[in-house]
Amino acid sequence: MKKNMGNADRLIRLIIAAVIAYLLYSGAVALSSTLGIVLAVVAGIFALTSLISSCPLYSLLGFSTCPVKK
Repeated sequence: MKKNMGNADRLIRLIIAAVIAYLLYSGAVALSSTLGIVLAVVAGIFALTSLISSCPLYSLLGFSTCPVKK
């Protein structure tokens, strides 16, 4: 996969995933609820895409936050 995410985008996604994981772990949002399941999936997707530096949705839309190499 071609990288299409810059460092700022990756960091923001990791922070959002960590906040969601904290909310689920602390019990603020019940994991057994529909909202909890949706948030867990979103957190997993954000964490995975930030670790591999590639977002499939960005690829489909032709969008990239990765800096241009000269």
